[in-house]
Amino acid sequence: MNRHALRGLAALAAASLTLSACANDAGTSPAASTSSTATEPVAITYDGGIYVLDGETLKVTHNVTLAGFNRINPAGDDSNVVVSTEAGFQVLDAAAGKMTDISYPGAKPGHVVLHGDRTILFTDGTGEVHSFNPADLAAGKPQGRQYKTAQPHHGVAVELADGTLVVTLGTEEDRPGAIALDKDGKEIARSEQCPGVHGEAVAQGEVVGLGCKDGVLLYKNGAFVKVKGDRAYSAVGTQAGSDASPVLLGDYKIDSDAEREFPTQFSLIDTAAATLKVVPMPAGVSYSFRSLGRGPKGEGLILGTDGKLHVVDPAAGKIANSWPVVGAWTEPVDWQQPRPALFVRGGDAYITEPATKKVHQVELATGKISGSVTLDAVPNEISGAMSAH
Repeated sequence: MNRHALRGLAALAAASLTLSACANDAGTSPAASTSSTATEPVAITYDGGIYVLDGETLKVTHNVTLAGFNRINPAGDDSNVVVSTEAGFQVLDAAAGKMTDISYPGAKPGHVVLHGDRTILFTDGTGEVHSFNPADLAAGKPQGRQYKTAQPHHGVAVELADGTLVVTLGTEEDRPGAIALDKDGKEIARSEQCPGVHGEAVAQGEVVGLGCKDGVLLYKNGAFVKVKGDRAYSAVGTQAGSDASPVLLGDYKIDSDAEREFPTQFSLIDTAAATLKVVPMPAGVSYSFRSLGRGPKGEGLILGTDGKLHVVDPAAGKIANSWPVVGAWTEPVDWQQPRPALFVRGGDAYITEPATKKVHQVELATGKISGSVTLDAVPNEISGAMSAH
């Protein structure tokens, strides 16, 4: 997920959004509750706080007031989410609707990664990495693994089942690649062949993919392998992986001179063959960094600016289905501003529609909208409680 501020073009005129047909509207959000518990909680930021929805009914069970621009990610269990605040990472008990005292202070809290039985936090402003077992959250702040990069940078880290820690290299000015450390902290591999390294995803077989300005850097079988794009500048920054597929789904940008690029194609990185395939979106359709996800069978999911959820067959390398969910939309220039966003958990996709203040639940087996709710405020980012895998 992109955290870094994206440079803008001249302001774009917002496209008019049409309200899509939806089933079982749960109605306008109720006042915050302090006694109810959210089942399979879904968390949604807005300007001034975080809504918590019950993932089954879509009822708003909690409204947590929190000033500032906050980001949310799964914490790795069935109750909590990690909130990136101005002061650092803080854990929200989404099921109960209250902030806990579990925090990881530090400037510019960045990527949160779930993998196996680990949750890994990377704080950009300090270069600190915290890795812990999310099952330990129930007993308070976990006593996990800590690591600090040589210099602070906008980075990311992944811990594998054998204790290998894959972590980016960089400074505030330059991010050239990544290193791998064994469980004792000894460096076992290094690559500085990934200019502008950004973002991660893990494919089947614990292959880690890191985005570069010229393709993807893989960590597999104890070594780094570079997979180049089809041109000198072929930037991959956001990826989505699945244990069910050796293929990573990534964005794909090709204009190094653009102040702001709205991608009209995406990448499929076959980690077994170490190849990258570029696939076009439907004509006139782009997507944002909040648009990518993976379904339970490893299918790729892309929320397009045409308002459709596009289902990608990663093996065939093509879009297999396109399901209407929200009205057509235009990506805002400012990356922090609301736009339709996607959160996938199990067999369901949850999609925000800022223009109508709605959130929709989509059954991934059928593409049908199974429920919708209207919020009081404009939804921005969306995430939820979800176990690491």
